[in-house]
Amino acid sequence: MLQHNAVELLQDKIHTVVSETASNILVGPIKLPVNLDGETVVFQWYCWLPVKDQEDRELCRTATAETLIKRLSSFNLAEGQQSSVLVYGDFAHAEHAMIRMHSICHTGDIFGSKRCDCGFQLHQSMKMIVENGAGALFYLANHEGRGIGLFSKAMAYILQEQGLDTVEANLELGFKDDSRDYTDAISILQHLRQLPVKLITNNPKKLEALKSSGMNVEGRVPLWGDVSEYNARYLKTKVERSGHYGENEGIYHEYA
Repeated sequence: MLQHNAVELLQDKIHTVVSETASNILVGPIKLPVNLDGETVVFQWYCWLPVKDQEDRELCRTATAETLIKRLSSFNLAEGQQSSVLVYGDFAHAEHAMIRMHSICHTGDIFGSKRCDCGFQLHQSMKMIVENGAGALFYLANHEGRGIGLFSKAMAYILQEQGLDTVEANLELGFKDDSRDYTDAISILQHLRQLPVKLITNNPKKLEALKSSGMNVEGRVPLWGDVSEYNARYLKTKVERSGHYGENEGIYHEYA
């Protein structure tokens, strides 16, 4: 039998976010104290579950704590990954709010790999959001390797060690240069905030995805840094082949 106290405790933390393009079950907010450069900063954390199967969309429309708990173990969620968002300050109502759409990077975010700048961007964007006073960092779990997945990314790394750049490696493995989709994340963003946002990114595709959704974007903040001999070619490829904004593209030249 269900523990009814758990149902009662969870009920006001479960939200259904349904639009014409996406159906998601959102859990949160959850108080999450984070160590940010030696200082404890308190964020509000949400996690969402995309509902793709037509059969389960009715669950999304009518989800309650009780119905969700009854089905939870059957979803086998540990076999996949779910995205989440860290919210800081009065995100819904603040006049100016920053957001970061951050693609998961197992090697950079967790291991601190210098082959990319992802770990730096994750940490720095959190600091920028806190300094701004309000914002949200979306951590997108199905975006590993620009959407090719961790196992495929490992094979792409091998190809890169043989001289291919990141774009060439993805194409050789049968993928697009960038397969990422922002539909679910944007639907959660629109649920959490209706006012304009400022996007932390160097990637014009992220900016275009937001604007195409109808979200009001009041500006963009570049995020370059942590350049070394290990990621100079990677950063150069981002600008020259993937079309990233390159206000500071000269930062990698000394290592080229």
